[in-house]
Amino acid sequence: MTAGSEAGGTSGASPAPTKRQAAKERRRQQILDSAKKLFARQGFRAVSIDDIGAGAGISGPAVYRHFDSKEALLAELLVGISKRLHAGMSSIVAAHSGAQPREAMEDLLAFHVEFAVNEPELIRIQDRDFEALQESDRKRVRRLQREYMTGWEDVLIQVHPDLEGAGVRVLVQAVIGMLNSTPYVVRRLNADVIEQHLSDAARAALRLG
Repeated sequence: MTAGSEAGGTSGASPAPTKRQAAKERRRQQILDSAKKLFARQGFRAVSIDDIGAGAGISGPAVYRHFDSKEALLAELLVGISKRLHAGMSSIVAAHSGAQPREAMEDLLAFHVEFAVNEPELIRIQDRDFEALQESDRKRVRRLQREYMTGWEDVLIQVHPDLEGAGVRVLVQAVIGMLNSTPYVVRRLNADVIEQHLSDAARAALRLG
C-alpha cells in the first residue's frame, strides 16, 4: 500500500466525471455522430459546420467549443477508428501469445467482421475522404493500418507455416478488403445473417476449416 492510499484511503482510481464533464462528453459524441452520418452520406467537402451542428441539435459556431475545425472532426473519426482497431488486434494477439494461433485468427476475424457490419459509415468515409486529412493524420492512419495488417499476417503465418510472406500479405489484404466492401454490396439483410456470410467466406479464404 502506498503512502497516498494510506493517508487518503483511496485506491488510485480516476474520479467520476462531474455532471458538467459528462454533459460535455455527450455533446462531443453527438457532434461526432452527426459528422459521421453526414460525411458518409454527402462526403466531407459537401458538409458544412452548420450542417454538423444542426445534426447535433446546436448551432454551427457551437461546434467549435469542442473541435477546432471540420478537419479535426474527420481526424477524430478516422484516426480514432484506426486506433480502436489496432488496440483490438493487439489485445487479441496478446491474449493468445505463445499458443493457439488458430483461435487468435478466429478472434481477429470475428473482431473485424463486427467492425465491418457495425461501422459502414466509417468505411465509406475512409474510402472517399482519406485524402482530406492533414498529412500528419494520414501518416498516423497509414502506420496504424500497416501494423494492424502485420498483426494479422504474424498470426496467419503461424496457422499456415507453408505460406510465404508475400502470400500471407496478399491473402490478408484480400480478406480485409472483402470485409470492408460490406457497405457497398450488402442491402437489407439482418446483421446476424451478414456476419455469418462474411465469416464463412473469410474463413474459407484463410483456410480455417
